[in-house]
Amino acid sequence: MKGLKVSLVIMAAALLTVGISGMAYAFHSGGVAECSGCHSMHTPKAGGTFLLVGTDQSSACLTCHMHPGDTGPSSYHVMTADADMPAGTPPKQRTPGGDFGWLKKTYTFTVRGTATTEDGATHGHNVISADYGYIVDPLNATAPGGSFPSAQLGCQSCHDPHGQYRRLSDNTIAKTGAPIIGAGSYNNSLIPAAGQAVGVYRLLAGLGYTKDGVTFTGVPAAVAPSSYNRTEAATQTRVAYGYATTGGHVAWGTWCATCHGEMHSSGNYVHPVDETLGSTVAANYKAYVKSGDMTGDGTNGFLSLVPFTENTADYATLASHAVNNDSVLTGPGTSDRVDCMSCHRAHASDFPFMLRWSMENEFLTKNSVYQTTERGRTTAEAEAGYYDRPTTVFASYQRVLCNKCHAKD
Repeated sequence: MKGLKVSLVIMAAALLTVGISGMAYAFHSGGVAECSGCHSMHTPKAGGTFLLVGTDQSSACLTCHMHPGDTGPSSYHVMTADADMPAGTPPKQRTPGGDFGWLKKTYTFTVRGTATTEDGATHGHNVISADYGYIVDPLNATAPGGSFPSAQLGCQSCHDPHGQYRRLSDNTIAKTGAPIIGAGSYNNSLIPAAGQAVGVYRLLAGLGYTKDGVTFTGVPAAVAPSSYNRTEAATQTRVAYGYATTGGHVAWGTWCATCHGEMHSSGNYVHPVDETLGSTVAANYKAYVKSGDMTGDGTNGFLSLVPFTENTADYATLASHAVNNDSVLTGPGTSDRVDCMSCHRAHASDFPFMLRWSMENEFLTKNSVYQTTERGRTTAEAEAGYYDRPTTVFASYQRVLCNKCHAKD
């Protein structure tokens, strides 16, 4: 019995270590997880459905993906508990998709003599979680540019909770077939041999996945570093987004358009998406360092605040570029693309419309101070919005990052 207890302690310590390191993906392992992790046969959450351990589907997800007491970025957590971000304190998580905690951050400030309120609901996807106090979007009854009902939005709206979509050995996507042997989201994920498969990026919804009147047509390609929830104060976290439209893949813009189709519809003057950058924009991106500085040589031009999509779905190539140590900072080629992720985070951010930087100020920094402090943020909150980057990486008077591609400053 003593030996058994020691073994259990060692196992628990090992699992905790994996979680802290940011490499925790063993629970899902690229596909459906242990049933008892999300469902309880005999003691489900009262008032819930599907025998879930949470009152609703997002609450069930957050029993693992939110942990009270976090002191900083922590592996697979995507939301900061209310008690861990009192007024003036930013959310803790720094995943590429952002921290849903920003939805709870409403700011009041004065603009040209007029009192203004920036509702936290504008900061991202308003997933509904009764157990954690996340409510229906009070500003949009349906997805902007689409018909998906805000009252139904949850983690399961974009992610397949059972993880049935898989990437086969020939890089095509299927819903059934070869068994899933591990996660497929990371730069150290297993490479499936013939007769094997790995999970798709982040268990995203794929062809035929239908929720509340919308149906996805495929899965976009991407690879992340195995340690991805981390500060970018010293080095960046580069997710390698890929482009493909065959073999069960779709472009990132097409995937987002499942719910937001009219955001980039023909007939509206809107920013292009899923289009190649071309020679001028690619050259601007590579040369642009900061406002007034166009001395980049293309080998150090990548900026995770303005990522681009590579014109490939070769996962070996993407994996080699998905790093967090600044060892791969090459800028885009002319055939690489702009997509929704180039400007937005997938979950939430410090900024309206879950943008990666503030579009509400003429300057991002003025005299080397983040200007979101003029919009009600503390210095700590302003820095957190930029994933803890020191203002010294920008010009002392840095204009908005549209200029990374357009170089008009």
